[in-house]
Amino acid sequence: MIIIINIMEIVGALGVFLFGMKIMSEGIQKAAGDGLQSVLNHITSNRFVAVLTGFMITAIVQSSSATTVMVVSFVNAGLLNLTQSIGIIMGANIGTTVTGWIVSILGFKFKISALALPIIGLGLPFYFSKSMKRKDWGEFMIGFGILFLGLSFLKETMPKLDAQMVSFLGPYTGRGTLSLVIFILAGALITIIVHSSSASMAITLTMAYNGLLPLDAAAAMVMGSNIGTTIDAMLASIGTNINAKRAARVHILFNCAGVFVIALFFNPFLALVRIIVPGDEITTNLAMFHTLFNILNTLIFIGFVPQIAKLVEALIPSETVETGIGKYKLNYIDSTIQNVPEINIIEAQKEVSHMTKVVEDMFIIYTEVLKHPKKKMGAQVKEIKALEDFSDQMQEEITKFLISCSGDSLNQNGRNNVSSMMRIVNELESIGDSCYNLILLSERRFKKDIPLHDKAVEELLPIITLVQKFLFFIKSRINEHMDKETLKEAYVMENKMESIQKNLKKEVRKNLKSGADIKGELLYLDIVRHLEQIGDYCLNIAQALRIYN
Repeated sequence: MIIIINIMEIVGALGVFLFGMKIMSEGIQKAAGDGLQSVLNHITSNRFVAVLTGFMITAIVQSSSATTVMVVSFVNAGLLNLTQSIGIIMGANIGTTVTGWIVSILGFKFKISALALPIIGLGLPFYFSKSMKRKDWGEFMIGFGILFLGLSFLKETMPKLDAQMVSFLGPYTGRGTLSLVIFILAGALITIIVHSSSASMAITLTMAYNGLLPLDAAAAMVMGSNIGTTIDAMLASIGTNINAKRAARVHILFNCAGVFVIALFFNPFLALVRIIVPGDEITTNLAMFHTLFNILNTLIFIGFVPQIAKLVEALIPSETVETGIGKYKLNYIDSTIQNVPEINIIEAQKEVSHMTKVVEDMFIIYTEVLKHPKKKMGAQVKEIKALEDFSDQMQEEITKFLISCSGDSLNQNGRNNVSSMMRIVNELESIGDSCYNLILLSERRFKKDIPLHDKAVEELLPIITLVQKFLFFIKSRINEHMDKETLKEAYVMENKMESIQKNLKKEVRKNLKSGADIKGELLYLDIVRHLEQIGDYCLNIAQALRIYN
């Protein structure tokens, strides 16, 4: 019974630690999330810059899993290529060592509760501030304090070394390579279970500090945590494109290769750490081991980034592209312990941009059909029908995706953008419906041989040209904030379209009075009405972009 209670206490302490880490990470991401996106968006092809970027972002958000999941999403969105992602992943491994130093220096050399409570107290006024920015920083500080409270509980609940514990660990230590493999696997398993190499590192440091693990066994567990942390990137790559899967595979290969290399020279490497670190403080030795381990691996493999990319491309070859339009599916990325809402926003932006291109293509196809009334255009009609169904699926999937995003811990800008994108997606779907209705009118005109008056197509060209211009105007500014002056351009186009529509309706009335075909003129009016509606939808998108950040 005592053992069960002790296990529950350890699990509870770990829960407090992980909760603190989650709150801290979400707070810093909301406070600096836009900046992190901007940094990743402007990565150059320089591998050293990429490594530095990965280090900095991971040191800030205190999670290599969060960084690598972010990288997988950026690769999936086409904002990073595979070579750039490799450097960032290498840097993320170095950045995660910062947590080990914080825990090692502050967690075991000071009374943690004395440090944690004042930090929570300092963050509380910020958290209740009306300013969203200050509120986010307050959340970060409170999370930081809770993290150290969890570490304090972990220290107190973790059993101390005694004769019973020595007899339990005895069979697994002092067996050379076998012991090394056992503790590497143990470290990997713990990290997979808790979904956090930082939490795994804290557990290992606490066990070593309490005398439960000798330095070599604890160091092996630290190596294992580098393998276990790849699980989040692997899960995030499910349902993504081929390059995102490759980026996740790079993370696995790099971390496993690094463990293999250091395992070959484990004892000399451990001896080097003992020489560098003065004294016998085991937690400092472990933090140094973790840091040197990741820095050395990066130095070894950074010269082989192109080769690593080619290897992964060979392991995951490009899939054969099927012809036709398939079923649309958008997978929401959830990184479990470390939630990274900004990466889902970027994925949504990419899909909104894609949907804009789809409806623009639909209209271009329609104009070709309209200009060739006597030519059989069955293939084009079929394509627009397929694209209309595809746009309906996009609207449904993107909306569900954005609803999931709205449940995340987004900052104010993120919430505004989600709201704007929901409106934009609905308007884009309406444009798709109008294009579909226009093609149905053309199909009916062809099958029933409904005549239009002689200059009908010629009269429609100005409004068609204006619609094309409006669609391009929206496409080129999608996912961007629209200022007042640019919005005025949208109103000018909408007013021009309304003026043309009124003139065309007057011409229809004149034609009917002069004995024109009634069915043809009514069909002509329907075409004008749908074209004018597309202009209305474009204006609505422009208005939604006005509140976009």
